[in-house]
Amino acid sequence: MKKITVAIDGFSSCGKSTIAKSLARQTGYIYVDTGAMYRAVALFAMENGWMTDNYIDTAQLQKHLSQIQISFKTNESGIQETYLNGKNVEQEIRSLKVANGASRISALGFVRQELVKQQQLMGIGKGIVMDGRDIGTVVFPRADLKIFVTARPEVRALRRMKELQAKGENPTFEQVLANVRERDLRDTTRTESPLKQAEDAILIDNSNMTIDEQQKLVLNLFNQKEING
Repeated sequence: MKKITVAIDGFSSCGKSTIAKSLARQTGYIYVDTGAMYRAVALFAMENGWMTDNYIDTAQLQKHLSQIQISFKTNESGIQETYLNGKNVEQEIRSLKVANGASRISALGFVRQELVKQQQLMGIGKGIVMDGRDIGTVVFPRADLKIFVTARPEVRALRRMKELQAKGENPTFEQVLANVRERDLRDTTRTESPLKQAEDAILIDNSNMTIDEQQKLVLNLFNQKEING
């Protein structure tokens, strides 16, 4: 059966990665977490002192961008992890601080252009599931299946807070909700590749859906597209 390209976009903490990982696992497709790529760049900038809470040294970041090598490897438990220049940074990039930094980094045109180039190369052979903010609009505008995921900000903040607590962080609900809303505003209003639903994307609001319900829905959409495509 002919392989297809699946683009999954949506707001922060709406479950894009959960959907994409599950679909890739069920179909044998390659999964690419583009959000992790921007987080890795943000971590690189932070570790080198080029990014603080209110400043980014764009000149230094652009100068050293070619030194950033991002890859994904599956561990013994079958979980995909992110590597930055050969080092496993999966734990570090999932912090609230790095997540906020990634949202700021992703607004930089030269960063997006470089990562989009890498992402497009990854999908040349199809058989790929990629999630992010601009996959269906910029990276793969001709993707065979496009899905746009959303959920109410309060629902997303609660999900995000539980993830952070599981990793030993203890932010308040108000802090996480404020971060979610800040990222939404930044993602949808940035000049470079703003977050928006592609005209031919299928909208899924999973505010009141279980993980099983959304996985069944997405797999059904995939099967229809693969059969008919």
